[in-house]
Amino acid sequence: MASSAQSGGSSGGPAVPTVQRGIVKMVLSGCAIIVRGQPRGGPPPERQINLSNIRAGNLARRAAATQPDAKDTPDEPWAFPAREFLRKKLIGKEVCFTIENKTPQGREYGMIYLGKDTNGENIAESLVAEGLATRREGMRANNPEQNRLAECEEQAKAAKKGMWSEGNGSHTIRDLKYTIENPRHFVDSHHQKPVNAIIEHVRDGSVVRALLLPDYYLVTVMLSGIKCPTFRREADGSETPEPFAAEAKFFTESRLLQRDVQIILESCHNQNILGTILHPNGNITELLLKEGFARCVDWSIAVYTRGAEKLRAAERFAKERRLRIWRDYVAPTANLDQKDKQFVAKVMQVLNADAIVVKLNSGDYKTIHLSSIRPPRLEGENTQDKNKKLRPLYDIPYMFEAREFLRKKLIGKKVNVTVDYIRPASPATDTVPAFSERTCATVTIGGINIAEALVSKGLATVIRYRQDDDQRSSHYDELLAAEARAIKNGKGLHSKKEVPIHRVADISGDTQKAKQFLPFLQRAGRSEAVVEYVFSGSRLKLYLPKETCLITFLLAGIECPRGARNLPGLVQEGEPFSEEATLFTKELVLQREVEVEVESMDKAGNFIGWLHIDGANLSVLLVEHALSKVHFTAERSAYYKSLLSAEEAAKQKKEKVWAHYEEQPVEESMPVLEEKERSASYKPVFVTEITDDLHFYVQDVETGTQLEKLMENMRNDIASHPPVEGSYAPRRGEFCIAKFVDGEWYRARVEKVESPAKVHVFYIDYGNREILPSTRLGTLPPAFSTRVLPAQATEYAFAFIQVPQDEDARTDAVDSVVRDIQNTQCLLNVEHLSAGCPHVTLQFADSKGDVGLGLVKEGLVMVEVRKEKQFQKVITEYLNAQESAKSARLNLWRYGDFRADDADEFGYSR
Repeated sequence: MASSAQSGGSSGGPAVPTVQRGIVKMVLSGCAIIVRGQPRGGPPPERQINLSNIRAGNLARRAAATQPDAKDTPDEPWAFPAREFLRKKLIGKEVCFTIENKTPQGREYGMIYLGKDTNGENIAESLVAEGLATRREGMRANNPEQNRLAECEEQAKAAKKGMWSEGNGSHTIRDLKYTIENPRHFVDSHHQKPVNAIIEHVRDGSVVRALLLPDYYLVTVMLSGIKCPTFRREADGSETPEPFAAEAKFFTESRLLQRDVQIILESCHNQNILGTILHPNGNITELLLKEGFARCVDWSIAVYTRGAEKLRAAERFAKERRLRIWRDYVAPTANLDQKDKQFVAKVMQVLNADAIVVKLNSGDYKTIHLSSIRPPRLEGENTQDKNKKLRPLYDIPYMFEAREFLRKKLIGKKVNVTVDYIRPASPATDTVPAFSERTCATVTIGGINIAEALVSKGLATVIRYRQDDDQRSSHYDELLAAEARAIKNGKGLHSKKEVPIHRVADISGDTQKAKQFLPFLQRAGRSEAVVEYVFSGSRLKLYLPKETCLITFLLAGIECPRGARNLPGLVQEGEPFSEEATLFTKELVLQREVEVEVESMDKAGNFIGWLHIDGANLSVLLVEHALSKVHFTAERSAYYKSLLSAEEAAKQKKEKVWAHYEEQPVEESMPVLEEKERSASYKPVFVTEITDDLHFYVQDVETGTQLEKLMENMRNDIASHPPVEGSYAPRRGEFCIAKFVDGEWYRARVEKVESPAKVHVFYIDYGNREILPSTRLGTLPPAFSTRVLPAQATEYAFAFIQVPQDEDARTDAVDSVVRDIQNTQCLLNVEHLSAGCPHVTLQFADSKGDVGLGLVKEGLVMVEVRKEKQFQKVITEYLNAQESAKSARLNLWRYGDFRADDADEFGYSR
């Protein structure tokens, strides 16, 4: 505390009291205060100053807990107004004082002035003038100070101020309440509205004693969501401060002690109330965290009403700067580069309810565990049949639901990964298995925290940590809040309903069961399935949801490189490109929803057939990417031509399994090619649709009457049994009925479901596509399914022409074709097959003119030159027509022959 030099007077005269200065920390009563000095490297010194020559009433005092017979002492009249008068005038202000008397017990009495010198307001005189204090009894006015006190008292009496007013002053006595009978009800009754209060005592940085106004409840308030270092009470009654406990206490005292504040009562803990203290200068909770005086605590942060994220951010601020209690802090991801802390990756596999495998931009795979959550697990005694092998996915309650939630939400999608911590590897113990190092992260997709979504549905629980354990999710509070909601609403693991049971039959390798099941799958046609595991490029394990069974499935029609095998006594190496084929299949179909057509089974009980993913045949795709060869058994299938076409294209590239392929001389391998004639067998068709890429759909004229009859019967059936609007839930790949703009119902296939209001459908008998709400869709009656009459619209492309890649040029060509042939009867001849669809020539039914040749003559397309002998005659005709269009500078040729300089730019090849 600062002291002034002694002033005035000779060495022989009376001593002049030393003027000292300080800041008022606390007002003890109407005649006693505590002043403190300036802090220097820690909390400052303090001293109590009692006002000389005056007396104010005593404040209420609670009976000591150690004295059972003692009673609480109430306020004396006008004691609290006197205390309040000084509190409002002095708290936090600088004062100067002189000590006039010091008792043997050490009590100091003196004069106190507001301001830096004795010219300021005399506090004792102000109290007496307001009638809030009296001169001490028996004191004579024998000096100027005492004379002024006597004058002030007489003036107060004359004005009937304070204690000199009429009445006994009972209205100034507070009805103090030291305990609350029902703290929970008391907190709830305030509905989290701010309550006016005075902070009467600071126990430590985060615990205070507050006087709630206007009802005078004296309560202990713990700041919600945080904890400061405390003072540990020893056996001998002394207190030992934890590091920074004294500094944190002073930080709170210097800002809040005996200040007018507002408190939001948020919860209760025994007789203590959890709350947030609001001061005009800010929120002390966040300030303590930001300055490194406190840490967040999980058990009470959930009740903090002003946003837990603000507290975490304030704590993070202090951690990053290593302030005070965080001076030795090391971040969990301190050793990671920024690119390894935060990245975007594609989800390839869901391992269980808290772990996924992602593919990084580098092509590497990485296992990511969702931070701070625990997947469903078997609780209590394991009631599992000892003779039956545990299948966690199906036997642990809610594990299947959790896995399915993640699979449907994430597989094949790009997600944002933020690494929160790396959990080091741990050795095995008697009760816990060994764990390898784990990367734990927060995974989001479209702004949704996947872990939070799982927990909110009751499909995972939140891990509880020690308070000093910083290895946790960066969104831990949101996880706790989500779990609280799930518990309140009885979701999933927290439900009191009967646990869902998944009885899944595993037919894999069971020949007897497979034989019984085979006819059923064959009759089903295309069945929906989920790929559970990929053994190799062509061998998979499938889950059939409708049949609730697991089967082993072999891809038909191909010969895939065989992988490495562990045989008794030796390891058989895999064939070249077996690993690439397995990886290709994994990336394409693992845990995806697919469609399968079962054709047969082998001796081991494995089913053989075709697998379709997003409309593509996996067997064809493997052949197309040179990872498989066509097997002779494919000759009997409907996909044989597509497989051969894909294999031929792969051979030409000479990659992977065809890397050493040598094309046999034409003369030796195909002697008939020279003599082969072009087959011209035109059949009548009806053109129903022209696509934007110049493909077209046709109906066979010969089966047209069957379609008309089927449509008439179907519409009559629908008219008598109309579908309930909104009752149909569309699923991709499913056949349905759709109401076209003409108000009539047609057969269709669902291609994509964006939302109930946006369903992409393909009209299977006409080839056109449309986006409809699900209210205009219905279930296709079995009597009119594709088994009764196959889809009538067949896709074709023009042979011998190149479709312009330039958008404007292609539009001109499409418009011309639409005008000439859409909704007309033509003649069609298949010229050659391709991976996409057959390429054909089309003739007008009346004039027999070649439609494709007409496009060439008009200069709307260019000729695709093919080398097959049988096509040379027609190719020559097409090239002559092209030269005529070029000479006349029609359409594409209006600027001359552009091919030499910019054919690539316009998407043409010579």
